[in-house]
Amino acid sequence: MNICVIGTGYVGLVTGACFADFGVNVTCVDKDGEKIKKLNHGEIPIYEPGLKEIVDKNLREKRLFFTTDINESIRKSLVIFIAVGTPPRGDGRADLSYIEDVSRAIAENLNGYKVIVTKSTVPVGTGKLIEKIISEERRQGHLFDVASNPEFLREGSAVEDFMRPDRVVIGARNEQAIAILRDLYTPLYLIETPFVVTGLETSELIKYASNAFLALKISFINEIANVCEKAGADVHVVAKAMGLDRRIGPKFLHPGPGYGGSCLPKDTAALLNIAKGVNYDFKLMDAVMAVNLNQRKLMLVKIKDAVGKLKGKTIGVLGLTFKPNTDDVRESPAIDIINGLIKEGAIVRAYDPAGMKNAASLIADKAIYCKDSYEAAEGSDCLVIATEWNQFRILDMERVKSLLKRPVVVDLRNVYEPDAMRKMGFEYKSVGR
Repeated sequence: MNICVIGTGYVGLVTGACFADFGVNVTCVDKDGEKIKKLNHGEIPIYEPGLKEIVDKNLREKRLFFTTDINESIRKSLVIFIAVGTPPRGDGRADLSYIEDVSRAIAENLNGYKVIVTKSTVPVGTGKLIEKIISEERRQGHLFDVASNPEFLREGSAVEDFMRPDRVVIGARNEQAIAILRDLYTPLYLIETPFVVTGLETSELIKYASNAFLALKISFINEIANVCEKAGADVHVVAKAMGLDRRIGPKFLHPGPGYGGSCLPKDTAALLNIAKGVNYDFKLMDAVMAVNLNQRKLMLVKIKDAVGKLKGKTIGVLGLTFKPNTDDVRESPAIDIINGLIKEGAIVRAYDPAGMKNAASLIADKAIYCKDSYEAAEGSDCLVIATEWNQFRILDMERVKSLLKRPVVVDLRNVYEPDAMRKMGFEYKSVGR
């Protein structure tokens, strides 16, 4: 089977490479010629563990191809995955202009029956929009089906998530389209992956509902953490006990500076907009988003409480990405916190294993970018742990202490144990403990 994936961003590149590893012939399309050139030479534009190995293997075995020729790629493919960006507009709605452009390109090159599948996260009704555009603009009467196949890829674990997913969701109206997509995912039947087959609109909403619920869990445990601090309780014990209840589960009950990245902030805003579009006041989602933004402000207050007046102080910050094992700094709490520190006159010494290049354009004023954690600590009045990279969990804390002006650590990810840190002579602040 020949398929094409339009868009070689995070979702498109992982999807294309992993389908090729399933044994499918995959052409990945992007209008960025320089990016395509690099991909054809095995240069991966994103930091994602395990992805380069899969791309290299399938390029070598001639199942994976990269091109800028969207027309030929559409014409020779039975299944076309749309994996272009749907960035938020100013009002929170998803921008579907790239989806519309691709739909017109498909209509122009429709030369036989095809299944057009949205991998991009799209609002309810996008499948109908694609159907309308293709039906109105196709040059001949070739048949086609539109399907929804949302992705549930975690940055830093995307290859594993594609190869061993919790579930595969397929939304379509036509049994032929469903059968073709089932065939594509045949390797996952062998490991008994659950499949959810439903309608287009339901499938489109599943992705938003899933991400919104994860955001809710994060905001909820951050609120509990704030109560714990005031009540003298330990949020980690609270979260552990909650998570042992199988109705709740332990995942995403980790207190910190709030959620970020390319998905949760965008998708919560989009879901709120979908609700408004059907005249429903989604108060809970409003609260989730408000709590998340406020949590970043509270983390800045926590740092100020630890060091006093920020003007003229030097603050070392470990972590710029919104989570470990990625170079993605979009909507990262660390960036907002650094910008807040700089705005109040602090000097920031920052280090991240993968995200420093991407962070530079988002930080309001110049920060000092360091070669490692210890250089970030050197001469600082306080060390802030903003992202829980594994290497930050095993720092030589005696060395850190000797490098800091004052032995102050503000651990926004609860990486270290409070009692152990205080026994070592640190002034130590964490979240909800």
